[in-house]
Amino acid sequence: MIVTLLLAMGASFLLTLVLGRFVIAELRKLKAGQEIRKEGPSWHAGKAGTPTMGGVMFIIGSGVVAFLMGWEAMQRGEFAHLYVYFFALIFGLIGVVDDYRKIRQHQNEGLTAKQKFILQLAAAVMFLSLMRYEGLLTNALYIPFANITVEINWILYLIFAAFVIVGCVNAVNITDGIDGQSSSVTFVVMVFFTAAAAKWELLPLALFPAALAGGLAAFFCYNHHPAKVFMGDTGSLFMGGAVAALAFAMDMPLILLFVGIIYILETLSDIIQVVYFKATHGKRFFKMAPLHHHLELSGWSEAKLVTVFSGVTLLFCVLAWIGIQGRSY
Repeated sequence: MIVTLLLAMGASFLLTLVLGRFVIAELRKLKAGQEIRKEGPSWHAGKAGTPTMGGVMFIIGSGVVAFLMGWEAMQRGEFAHLYVYFFALIFGLIGVVDDYRKIRQHQNEGLTAKQKFILQLAAAVMFLSLMRYEGLLTNALYIPFANITVEINWILYLIFAAFVIVGCVNAVNITDGIDGQSSSVTFVVMVFFTAAAAKWELLPLALFPAALAGGLAAFFCYNHHPAKVFMGDTGSLFMGGAVAALAFAMDMPLILLFVGIIYILETLSDIIQVVYFKATHGKRFFKMAPLHHHLELSGWSEAKLVTVFSGVTLLFCVLAWIGIQGRSY
C-alpha cells in the first residue's frame, strides 16, 4: 500500500508540474490577474496582476491520478475517494465563479458572503446525506486521545457537521493570504490523512489525499515567494472542501482541531479583530488581520511565515496521529 500511495503522490506531482506550464500561460492569455486588497500590506501591491485561479492545476492533477489509480477499487464498488474528490470539486467550482467575478469586475470581491454561505451549506448537506446513504458516515462522534465515540441524534449531527464543513472551508480560504502558505500547510494535512487512511487500510480513500499532496507540492514550485501564480478561491475552496470531507469520510471531524490549528488561528484572529474593533469603537487588537498579516507587519518574511506555519501544522499533525492510535476502524 505504501508503494501505491507514493506512486500516486509522485504521479500527481509530475502531472501537476507539467499542467502548471500550460495553466499559467493560459491564465496570462486570459488576463486573469489577481486584484490586491487596498487595505492589505502596502508591499503586496506589487503582486497585482499575478495570474490567479491556478488551483485548477492541482485540482486536475489530483483528480486524474485518484481516478486512474482507484480504478480497481471502483470496479469493486468502492467510491469513497471519488465522493470526497467531487465534494471538494463543488467547492472549487464555487471558487471559480467567485474568481471569475473578481476578474471581470476588476476588484477583490466576488460572490457575496451570503451567496457563498448558501452554496457551501447546500453542498455540505448533500455530501453528508450521500455519505450517510452509502453507509460511509455514522452519527457517532469519535473523540481523539480518549478513544471513545459518542452517539448523537442524526439531525443534530447533520447540523453540526454542515456548519463544521462550511467553517473549515472558509478557514482554509482565509489562510491563503501569502505566497506558498496555504498550499504548504495543507500539504502537511494531506500527508496526515494519507497516513491515517493507510493505517486503517482504506486504500481508495488514501489515494485522494496522497494525490492532492503531490499536486500541492508541485503547485508550491510555482507559488512560493515570489509567486508566479495564485491558487485563487478556485484552489483554496477546493482544498477546504478536501480537508473537511476527509475528516468526515474517516469519521473523525474533531481531528480538525489539531490538523487544522493554523486554519483555526487565522480565523480566530479575524474574529477577535472584528469584535475588538467594534467593542472599542475603532481600536485594533492586531496590527492587521488575519494573523499572517499581523506577523508580516511585525517583520516576518513570507518565507519565515510559510516555514513556521508548516512546522506548527506538522507538530499538531503528529499530536493528532498519537491521538488516533487507539482507534480501530
